[in-house]
Amino acid sequence: MTSTLVAERNQECMDVCASCAQVCEACVSTCTQQGVAAEMAQCISACLDCAALCRLMETLLARDSKYVAQLSKLCAEVCEACADECAKYDDEACQACATACRACAEQCRVMAAA
Repeated sequence: MTSTLVAERNQECMDVCASCAQVCEACVSTCTQQGVAAEMAQCISACLDCAALCRLMETLLARDSKYVAQLSKLCAEVCEACADECAKYDDEACQACATACRACAEQCRVMAAA
């Protein structure tokens, strides 16, 4: 595979991971601003974990790290778990987060298989 194809594949996943991290952080912000942090502690925790891992994925993809495939598997699992947690809530931010997390999990599975 040429370096251009690797860069394009990595860039697509980087973009999805960056977007997912932003949406997760927005979900955390919405949950805490609504004063329901105690009731949504699991959602907030899942979003924080997911955002952190997506940011790490973005960094490793930018460097074309040899650990991308391994981390992609973990990122997909964490994104799915976050999506499942956020999907439990009717809040618009939570639903947007669930959607973004599922898209990121799908892209990370593609990276893991590459």
